[in-house]
Amino acid sequence: MIDIQKEIQKDRRAFIKNVLSGTIAGSLLMVIPAGAALDQRLPEQISGIRGDDSPFTEKKFAFVVDVTACIGCGSCCVADKNEYNVPDGNYRTWVERYIIDDHDEVFVDSPNGGLDGYTEERTDIPYPVRDTFFVPKLCNMCEKPSCVQVCPVGATYKTEDGFILVDKNRCVGCGYCIQACPYSVRFLNPISKTAEKCTWCYSRVRQGLLPACVNVCPVHARKFGDLNDKTSEVYKLLREPHVISVLKPGMGNQPALHYLGLRREVV
Repeated sequence: MIDIQKEIQKDRRAFIKNVLSGTIAGSLLMVIPAGAALDQRLPEQISGIRGDDSPFTEKKFAFVVDVTACIGCGSCCVADKNEYNVPDGNYRTWVERYIIDDHDEVFVDSPNGGLDGYTEERTDIPYPVRDTFFVPKLCNMCEKPSCVQVCPVGATYKTEDGFILVDKNRCVGCGYCIQACPYSVRFLNPISKTAEKCTWCYSRVRQGLLPACVNVCPVHARKFGDLNDKTSEVYKLLREPHVISVLKPGMGNQPALHYLGLRREVV
């Protein structure tokens, strides 16, 4: 079995290229194209869900992104695009690159949403670079979602399970939710003319499967689980002495997306 950390230490750029070519990210096989039925033969990854059609109100799901682990390979973005047939130029999830030079100036970019991975260094930074890191972005699945409050037709709603979804049959494409989201994770689908965003792969979760982006991350920078399960990784991470943050905490939306090792340049 490949030792991921050793592979990264050997040659970071070569490792990312191997990930993008599929040499390392074998779990891409667990990505299911948009519209395809989920194969019930796939092993259940979240126990106690498959076969139960009722809202799982006894579970409280959370998402944790480990900024210290992300290598900016873009596998998560590719998986999401394939899973949901996301139109080119739009992103349900993306990865931003932060570069800090030795004059403390911060440069942020996200070419093609990070889909192609960051295999090339920027050459336009005027001073020596002292730090580079990557920050994946996706729906924050807020406890108090602004997008739900502003939708005039009830197309954006919160399920009993705590997921924020969009009913495309009701959406009129007014864009109020896109403007209201403090994290800019929504866009107007140019084909359906309806609002679209990351759902934390609700349809997969209902089948006991992890979100597609979590499945394919070669360094386990994305983690998903039940906070009411004391054996889950997310439960332990959010209770151990790590530096855990949410984006824009002052907005009062109470995100369920948490970042491990988030830097002050991002918050």
